[in-house]
Amino acid sequence: MLPASDCFKRIHTKASPQSAMNDCELSNDHSDVVEEYANLKWDELGFCLIPVDYMYVMKCSKENNFSHGILTRFGRLAMNPSSGILNYGQGVFEGLKAYRTEDGRILLFRPEQNALRMQMGADRLCMPSPTIEQFVDAVKHTVVANKQWVPPPGKGSLYIRPLLMGSGPVLGATPAPDYTFLAFASPVGNYHKGYLNLVVEEKFYRAFPGGTGGVKAIVNYSTVFKPVAEAKAKGFSDVLFLDVKTAKYIEEVSTSNIFFLKGNVISTPATDGTILPGITRKSVIEIARILGYQVEERAVAVEELFDSEEVFCTGTAMVVNPVNSITYQGKRIEYKTGPETVAQKLYEMLVGIQTGRIEDKMGWTVELN
Repeated sequence: MLPASDCFKRIHTKASPQSAMNDCELSNDHSDVVEEYANLKWDELGFCLIPVDYMYVMKCSKENNFSHGILTRFGRLAMNPSSGILNYGQGVFEGLKAYRTEDGRILLFRPEQNALRMQMGADRLCMPSPTIEQFVDAVKHTVVANKQWVPPPGKGSLYIRPLLMGSGPVLGATPAPDYTFLAFASPVGNYHKGYLNLVVEEKFYRAFPGGTGGVKAIVNYSTVFKPVAEAKAKGFSDVLFLDVKTAKYIEEVSTSNIFFLKGNVISTPATDGTILPGITRKSVIEIARILGYQVEERAVAVEELFDSEEVFCTGTAMVVNPVNSITYQGKRIEYKTGPETVAQKLYEMLVGIQTGRIEDKMGWTVELN
């Protein structure tokens, strides 16, 4: 993690961050703003935390609704050791990005979909949730307050991490009495560099029917650390999980959805409760259908690995990432990659819309003033 002092240089100006945020309250008084761009080596961005200036915080009790939030300096949180998030993992999070266009605008991509998914996760974990308007407003304020950290066009994006957690104290296994919603951000580059080489995981499972696999629960992610670490130690990029009932059907990669192409048909596992309904997944499906491909959301048998022509993964972090190979029971299957692939066509269309290079006829992007 880079020290904030190493990441940017300040200049003095009469304008203040508070005036840029209109009615959003700042917890500290600041009389300076930063340059148009933070002082970073933008060509060297990876997917790691670079601390920015501000985060957005909003709180409520379980008997009340969320109300007005505040911007505060990015930093540590004070939390009771017996909080629901620390003891029972009562929390969900989201991930979305802000992009800078060639003409200097800043765009969000389908933030209302992230808000809806957070509400689904909150309901599953017995938590109150911000309204769609509150969620989107929090994201907007977070981006505008940190707009110097939005990378130049073509150099990356500003990744925003909204987080909802049980912050109140509990001892017994019960929902927390108080909740905190916050949003922080970090400039990022590619999540994976290059094509993916996956291995089918046959010992560990990501989710089970009736569990939390279909929501973005915090507890879903630490359980994949071990199989992913073991796979990477063997030279693989990531793991591909199977269903827990039969181990015969493909589910998803550790942090992304997966697609298979054969002829004019693109198949992806159906989101039936154990698979996260990705927003990039949803968008790619809609784009593929517009481009004339037949898209099937269904159970995908593991044997279909052997006759697929292309395989690619989708997610907010990785966008659309082609798969070079999948290894299953010691057999390595290779797939078509490169500039003439369907995956590349979908990537270019999606990123073109996200970055304003292609007209957004879908109404997916939200421009920040």
